[in-house]
Amino acid sequence: MSEGRPPLEVRWLGRVDYREAWQMQHDLVAERRADQIPDQLLLLEHQPVVTLGRQSDPAHVLATPEELTRRGIEVIQVERGGEVTYHGPGQLVGYAIVRIHERGILVKPFVRALEQTMIDTCQGYGVQADRLPGYPGVWCDADTSDPRKIGALGLRIEGGVSYHGIALNITTDLTDFALIDPCGLPNAEVTSIAREAGWPAHDSVPSTASVATAADRFEHAFRLRLEEASSARPSEPAEAAAVGV
Repeated sequence: MSEGRPPLEVRWLGRVDYREAWQMQHDLVAERRADQIPDQLLLLEHQPVVTLGRQSDPAHVLATPEELTRRGIEVIQVERGGEVTYHGPGQLVGYAIVRIHERGILVKPFVRALEQTMIDTCQGYGVQADRLPGYPGVWCDADTSDPRKIGALGLRIEGGVSYHGIALNITTDLTDFALIDPCGLPNAEVTSIAREAGWPAHDSVPSTASVATAADRFEHAFRLRLEEASSARPSEPAEAAAVGV
């Protein structure tokens, strides 16, 4: 890290209940805004849950309330940007609590840094991913007629501090995405690193171990991409924003 850059504390939390992690983020944002802690990156996975961004259309939740109740899946509306998202075992979730203006980063470059970190993580497994202009998240075969979404992103900025973040499918059970229109895109195909890399069935089962390995790769890439983004010189740092791509 360059001299004078704020430090970044990274924590691997394993499998965490969504509401517990959500409250943790709120607590950490308050502490970061008060300059009581350094920037944070929380890496974890969740039990099955569906979340809606602050302006999401609930119609993009395709499963009936009865089905969701039967499966023990809660639907939670949160303050991030973006549309409906599914989280579950085998998916890497990264929550970035970063005082972006202190690093000299505008919101869009910060979003690009998170996207590029997902792309870098995929490449570490031999999986090619990229942005799809005009559409949210990170995709495989983005420049073809058969793009497949592998990573999602949704942020909230308060007092110049980001929270929420990314979700990258590692060994996620892709059939669970039938519960929703992923990120509000009807008929969007969703994929995972396990599927794209052609892992054998016994290695493709959702597991915390697979997510932990991906978390190590993600941390390394994020530190590099955050450092690159810190070279920007914003004229007006964002104090409050909800971003979903």
